[in-house]
Amino acid sequence: MIRKLYKSTIVLLLMMPLISVAEVLINWQEITPNVVNEIKVGHGAYINEQNNNLLISSGLKSNTPPYVAEQLIGTTAPAKSMLVVHGQQLFEHDLAETLGNRAFAATTSFYGSTVVIGGIANNTASNLVNIVTWQAESQTLNSYALPSLPRAAMSPSSVIIKDTLYVLTGSDAKNNFYSIDLSSLVDSKNELIHDNNLVEQFNINVSWNTLPSLPLASNTFPYQNGVKLAVQNDGSGNKIFAIGGYLLPNAANSYQDDLIAIDGYWKFDPALESSLQKWQPFSGIINAKENNIAKINSVSTLGQSHILAFTDQGNTLSYNAITKSWTEYSATQPKNSVDTKNYLISESVSSTNGDIFSLNRTVDDQGSLKLYQMKAVLPAKDFGWVNMTVLIVYLLSMVLVGLFFVFKNKNTDDYFRGGQTIPWWAAACSIYATMLSSLTYVALPAVVYQTNWLLLIGIWMIIAVAPIAIYVVMPFFRQIDATSAYEYLSKRFNMGVRLFASGLFTLFHISRMGIVMAVTALALSAVTPLSASESVLIMGVLCLLYCTMGGIEAVIWTDTIQTVVLLVGAIVCFVVIILGLDNGLNDFITIGFQDDKFTMVNVDFSASSITSLSIWVIILGGIGQNLSSYTSDQSVVQRYMVTKDPAAASKSIWANAGLAAPGALLFFCLGTGLYVFYQLNPGKLDPTIQIDQIFPTFIATELPIGLAGLIVAGIFAAAQSTVSTSMNSIATTVVTDFVRPFNLVKTEKGYMNAARWLTFIMGVLGTLAGLIFINPEIRSLMSAYFKVIGMFMGALGGLFILGALTKKANAFGALVGIFSGVATMVSAWLMGWANGYIFGTIGIVSCLIFGYLGSFLAPSLKKDLTGLTLYTMQSPANESS
Repeated sequence: MIRKLYKSTIVLLLMMPLISVAEVLINWQEITPNVVNEIKVGHGAYINEQNNNLLISSGLKSNTPPYVAEQLIGTTAPAKSMLVVHGQQLFEHDLAETLGNRAFAATTSFYGSTVVIGGIANNTASNLVNIVTWQAESQTLNSYALPSLPRAAMSPSSVIIKDTLYVLTGSDAKNNFYSIDLSSLVDSKNELIHDNNLVEQFNINVSWNTLPSLPLASNTFPYQNGVKLAVQNDGSGNKIFAIGGYLLPNAANSYQDDLIAIDGYWKFDPALESSLQKWQPFSGIINAKENNIAKINSVSTLGQSHILAFTDQGNTLSYNAITKSWTEYSATQPKNSVDTKNYLISESVSSTNGDIFSLNRTVDDQGSLKLYQMKAVLPAKDFGWVNMTVLIVYLLSMVLVGLFFVFKNKNTDDYFRGGQTIPWWAAACSIYATMLSSLTYVALPAVVYQTNWLLLIGIWMIIAVAPIAIYVVMPFFRQIDATSAYEYLSKRFNMGVRLFASGLFTLFHISRMGIVMAVTALALSAVTPLSASESVLIMGVLCLLYCTMGGIEAVIWTDTIQTVVLLVGAIVCFVVIILGLDNGLNDFITIGFQDDKFTMVNVDFSASSITSLSIWVIILGGIGQNLSSYTSDQSVVQRYMVTKDPAAASKSIWANAGLAAPGALLFFCLGTGLYVFYQLNPGKLDPTIQIDQIFPTFIATELPIGLAGLIVAGIFAAAQSTVSTSMNSIATTVVTDFVRPFNLVKTEKGYMNAARWLTFIMGVLGTLAGLIFINPEIRSLMSAYFKVIGMFMGALGGLFILGALTKKANAFGALVGIFSGVATMVSAWLMGWANGYIFGTIGIVSCLIFGYLGSFLAPSLKKDLTGLTLYTMQSPANESS
């Protein structure tokens, strides 16, 4: 009995994080500028933020609910006074309804101005559209007229995506949906044009487009209005969501007091071709207080995937656009309120840069609205002293492992190649950690959480490329006894090609260091008291400490430890996810198939499929990325040379493929598991985190104490291993390609000092790049990494293939090829004619084609190609003899 009780207690302690819920609190704070006691405006007033100033319209005064456009139209005199909150000052300006001071109008921020659409003017529905701008210097309001809506709309809603304005009307305007391109109102400096003549010209040349109308929520109640639009990313791009609103049994002119809240919502994809565009309906908005469906009055985006919805019953609902799940957040009550039913009701909101301002009222103060600011109060980060201790001890241990090899480095061969004494299995773990590392551990599950399994086949292409690396690529480098991968290029072409390629590699790995550190820093900032910038700096300093001193052996052995910790940790995390689901593995499988999360193939061979993750893009992109890494990435090629012989190097390549294939499957299962877990437990997800932070957040909040610290430490140290690999590889190429060929240093000791100083400098540059990549606008750092691979390594891979596959290629053609490859990829990036996943393959193919053709434009010098092409390479038998 005692043994069972003891066992149950241990299990309960280990599972404690699984039953904890991180509650988000919505804090309403009334804003009262010093110049007035309070701001009070009428119902239907809008609020919009302009360059840290708040523009507030007059609205319509009424003490009789409900406060909807149909109830208030024609009941009050038109208002003329607009309010501007500028810091702690309040300005009041007269602005006519025809110039933008309209009640129930739709508003959207646009380059420091406010676009005002429709609403009520002169006691009737309006089709007017205005741009209203507050000039802080002159303290004036300017208004410009834009093309009027095709139909007058009493209570529309609007959003802007990439300078295109979208407007949704209610049933009074046939539920029409319009768009208009405003990009010509913006100058080359990304500033709004303030010129009446140019605006008039815009009004002549640009008109509204009619898009698919919003369907009725109910055929029984044919009149609907008050539906609000919001833009949020659903994992595959920005979508327009239509949420909230109300139904009436009759048309507006026979209005009845009994409003019926709409309990469904819709999604619209503006990126689709016009023939495919339609509103996709959804149901399942959660019940509000007293088991009634609350009418959603206003909506606002929050973070990278959430939409907040504020109801007429004082609820704050949260919708996750990725998992399609709703939850309800608790909210603070008004000051001095003892009646819990005296809740705040938000009627209009404005959200900019994470700040949400709202016009609210309470149930007992129905005559006017007051200005509030909303903040999402999150549970304090409590990583815990146990987890923090594990983290610190683990990191210090990795540093000590690295420093252990300081005294083994007698010359640059030891520093860069470990004296060729590394076991094949350690080299395999190092290749695996180098090619994937914390990017896989953090960013890949985040990508799968948002999307599906389309990338899996591309990652599995490492199996197809491994034989090429073993039987073709690796022997090239072993035969020439290369320290730098780019030594081959000087032998095959000339020194100029070698130096250019080596420089391009240096740029790639500095960028790679930045991405790796940014991914890990974002992870740590979500679960520890450290900020992202502090995490980058700590990683950079620790890497500089042991990599500068320890060399390649320090890198390889720390890589090996990270590989074991991370893979075991990933298995534990997946088990914990499954245990946290109501029906365990059944939920994982059922919801995964139900929401198409296991989709592995996109069969699209259309002309535009190159811009998507179609099956052929995935396969060719995966082959190109792996081929580039195995042929031209110094950090991988360097591992060919650290083992004692080619046979050991071959084993390391096969073992890496053997680790990468099931490892990728594990991380894809983790991504889908996170999706299912947070769909079933939406209240546990912090809405303010970046998508790339979701897996580390899960680790910190759901794993048992101590184990969470160990895995987070593993992520941290894995990033350090990748960064230190890049530091050592860059130093290797610079010393071997730029310093030694020109005899810039006269002694071996001098070369060692140069290697350490260059390692240090490259670590500093990588750390600076990491600080730059900490950008909330970058939705997926894994996608950014794919583009970086393509931009730099694709053309480099093409250069090696050009030299190995052709005898005709010469130095001039090689330079033509690499410049053409980079130019082609830059055009694909800037013009968007190809998906970033295939950039590497584009670089290889373009470099190969243009390089081969360019070789015929210049005479080729007679060159001994023995051992330098596929046709002249020595056989293993000849090599051994």
